[in-house]
Amino acid sequence: MDKLKKVLSGEDEENNTDGTGILERANQASTLAWGTRMKGFLLCFLLGLICSILGSCMLWLPGFGLPVFAVLYSLGNISALASTMFLMGPVRQLKTMCAKERALATTLMLVCLGLTLSSAFWWRNNGLALLFCFLQFMAFIWYGLSYIPFARDGLIKCCSACF
Repeated sequence: MDKLKKVLSGEDEENNTDGTGILERANQASTLAWGTRMKGFLLCFLLGLICSILGSCMLWLPGFGLPVFAVLYSLGNISALASTMFLMGPVRQLKTMCAKERALATTLMLVCLGLTLSSAFWWRNNGLALLFCFLQFMAFIWYGLSYIPFARDGLIKCCSACF
């Protein structure tokens, strides 16, 4: 009732004492139960996995295989990325994606996603599309490793020991 009084009196936005923005308040208002979050995560992640596998199978179709591959593979990566929004919430996910340690991987992944689709539809260059898909995959792995403590450092040390 107090909230309604503040809104009607025009005090709501000016006296925002808790410091939360509209996105954070919307995120707090739309909480899901843990079981629902896990079901949403699994469904979205499996949908992304299926799209990526189906896209890889479509790659070898003559004529229209490459554009279908690029769309399904990119859609699969977007779906897998969006699946984590069920676990942490959309606002927190966007904040962590733009955090200092993940900003480069996020940017590379999204740029490679756009370049994959561009090379498949506008440039019609199969080699570039496959190269950008590979780079998109590698950026997605690098992004995912950023959530595991010391995983990136371990991978760098392992690769430097091999070469």
